[in-house]
Amino acid sequence: MSREPQRLLIVTCEHGGARIPARYRPLFRGAARILRSHRGYDRGALALARHLARRLRAPLYAATVSRLLVDLNRSPSHPRCLSEFVLPLPRGARAEIITAYHAPHRARVRAAIAAAIAAGDPVLHVAVHSFAPVLDSVVRRADIGLLYDPGRTGERALCNTWAAAIRREGLAVRRNYPYRGRSDGLTTWLRREFTPAGYLGVELEVNQALLRSRRTWAHTRAVLADTLRSFARPARQPDG
Repeated sequence: MSREPQRLLIVTCEHGGARIPARYRPLFRGAARILRSHRGYDRGALALARHLARRLRAPLYAATVSRLLVDLNRSPSHPRCLSEFVLPLPRGARAEIITAYHAPHRARVRAAIAAAIAAGDPVLHVAVHSFAPVLDSVVRRADIGLLYDPGRTGERALCNTWAAAIRREGLAVRRNYPYRGRSDGLTTWLRREFTPAGYLGVELEVNQALLRSRRTWAHTRAVLADTLRSFARPARQPDG
């Protein structure tokens, strides 16, 4: 693997769970199956994010509130930031959800990045997600997707190198698949906040089909941690 400059790694997970706070549960009566589906959360993403953070000694900023209450990877003005279960609420109630769950996650992540950059540490932000193997009858033809902004040279170079390393371990990787790295999302917002010198953002997308086999899932997690290590400088010293 060609050597890319190491950066301070920050890991996030925006769709880590399907939790609905008690006050909003009446909105989701009869929706248990949807909440457990890919619409409710990214299955496996939180476990993977925790694995990467632990193995690479990186801070993790994760959320477990369901994306069907509020999607933390969408801008507040995006039409799908709030789902059809929430949109019937009055405007003030919808604003309270944004204030209580969406804004704090973004503020924590932004503050961590800003603090690292201020201390002289350029940041590599990996936002961990997963995707359904089939969506709208279309089979997704990849194990791993790396989403980035092709206009940012550092992100493009890192993802090219990372993808090649993952492929050598037997996993099928596609870049800017199954979504585009420039689409509305947390990394897109952060690119507007920070320069490429200080911030590189990559959305790591993992096919949920890999969770069907315990051995395959363990292999996938190990490969992603081992290959990411070349780019990531730990935030903490090893224990002991």
